[in-house]
Amino acid sequence: MAAASSSAPRFRFFFSKSEAVLVAITMIWGATFLTVQNVLAVSGPLFFVGLRFGTAALVMGCLAAPVLRGLTWAEAKAGILIGISIFFGYTLQTYGLQTIPSSKSAFITALYVPIVPLLQWLVLRRPPGVMSWLGIAFAFAGLVLLAGPDGTSIGLGRGELLTLISAVAIASEIILIGGYAGRVDVRRVTVVQLATASILAFAGMAPLGEGIPDMSWLLILSAIGLGVASAGIQLAMNWAQKTVSPTRATVIYAGEPVWAGIVGRIAGERLPAAALIGAVLIIVGVIVSELKPPRWAKERRSVEA
Repeated sequence: MAAASSSAPRFRFFFSKSEAVLVAITMIWGATFLTVQNVLAVSGPLFFVGLRFGTAALVMGCLAAPVLRGLTWAEAKAGILIGISIFFGYTLQTYGLQTIPSSKSAFITALYVPIVPLLQWLVLRRPPGVMSWLGIAFAFAGLVLLAGPDGTSIGLGRGELLTLISAVAIASEIILIGGYAGRVDVRRVTVVQLATASILAFAGMAPLGEGIPDMSWLLILSAIGLGVASAGIQLAMNWAQKTVSPTRATVIYAGEPVWAGIVGRIAGERLPAAALIGAVLIIVGVIVSELKPPRWAKERRSVEA
């Protein structure tokens, strides 16, 4: 997508081909939360993350086999860095799903969107704008309501805290993908990042005392299904963000927790009323953080100057 001119509207009510792909993977992404939570009944978090992304790496490796020999050091470095972010993001999120509902996990994970400008401020010295700060405020208020034990009081339990940290890792992944998009072969980088996440997960099992679980059809089918989905999601993100700006992409990704909430509700999850309000505030914060200040405010400042 070419850069918009200064007179063009900020948002459009139609999607390009790349954006439509991101919408589709967001729906799939949202549906994975409940699947992961269910499979944790038969597997430890690290083993499942390793198996999931190992499967994804094998699938992607077969698809990218004709071009893998051309892997460069720059692409390997990009894949490793993105893979480290994926490992921390999905592993911590999976640990969190042991103690909190899948719908709550999805909404807390969505905080990665307003976290992106904060990370850019800390790492790239780019301070957030007014709308980013406003979005952060909405998102924080939503987190307070959503994370309360009964949806009515402030409280970050272990599951909520781990999921919140995972959102920081996912924000790092988004920034890295946006930074490398267009400069690398997405197929080769996707293989490296998926393999990196899998290797790190399996390597962490012994130090953290996690054993190999008994095999079950739930574990095998979930690993294969989510592995294929993960390969498709990562490849699609890398491909689509060549032409879709990080801002536009993150607004599309904001729909992820909504789909997760719908799936969770169908499965019988019921968040308290205050927690639902918190979830709405998080989505508002996600969208507001990506808006620009109203044009009239800019024009007024330029006139006063």
